[in-house]
Amino acid sequence: MDVMDILFTPNALIALLTLTFLEIILGIDNIVFLSIVSGKLRAEDQPKARRVGLLLAMAFRIILLFGITWVLSLQDTLLAINWNFFEAHITGQSIIIFGGGLFLLYKSVSEIHHKMEGEEESEKGKASNSIAAAIIQIALLNIVFSFDSILTAIGMVNMKEPASGGFGHQGALIIMILAVIISIVIMMVFAGPVSKFVNEHPTIQILGLSFLILIGVMLIAEGAHLAHFKFGDDTQVGTIPKGYLYFSIFFSLFVEFLNLRMKKSKHVVRLHNNKIIDSKLKDKDITN
Repeated sequence: MDVMDILFTPNALIALLTLTFLEIILGIDNIVFLSIVSGKLRAEDQPKARRVGLLLAMAFRIILLFGITWVLSLQDTLLAINWNFFEAHITGQSIIIFGGGLFLLYKSVSEIHHKMEGEEESEKGKASNSIAAAIIQIALLNIVFSFDSILTAIGMVNMKEPASGGFGHQGALIIMILAVIISIVIMMVFAGPVSKFVNEHPTIQILGLSFLILIGVMLIAEGAHLAHFKFGDDTQVGTIPKGYLYFSIFFSLFVEFLNLRMKKSKHVVRLHNNKIIDSKLKDKDITN
């Protein structure tokens, strides 16, 4: 059976749509990070930083997909630790995920500190010339997000031969690459408006940074789980279900949108009342 025939089967199209949707959901944290990092640059440099960041994300994912064998080999144990109270089997994959979580945690906490201390305005002049530094930060975190995204994609797409009910190695690879490209294109379309909205509302910025702290903790827990961290006889580090995490993120955003809508309504009512008062005062002056 030809690869193109496999790609146009209902199962392949469902897998493509499902994986594309999942890539977009997993890319939300990427867009939030892009928005916050690019928001410290000059206005004319922000679209470039977002565009380069998302193109890097796409490039990393596609490169990793072509190196699926190497990605899977990162699950092999590099260092085994077996103490009386602690046991671990550290892998390359766990090091990347754990290190990325620490970096995201550090970056999020430091950004919140700068905003709370009012340091971001004084640093904006310095940051305006550091587009290269911003792109380096984006690239480093994209590596971690790419690993997480590709491992999810590999787990979702059946790479068995068509005779066994799968899409085959080549068919699965094409489906995953198409899902990555489509999801990145969609994120590039919405990255600008999302970044503008985030940067115009300080409460959304803090909320976004809080989400990144949650995601950083999730990545640290996932890295520890992949390294099989075990304390005592039977206490092993587990993972934080992503469904719970993303539900809490969307619920928090929904509540914040309600707050913003309420504030906007109050502002409109206040302006309307002020106009009525001004109008009455003018009429009174004319009468006098």
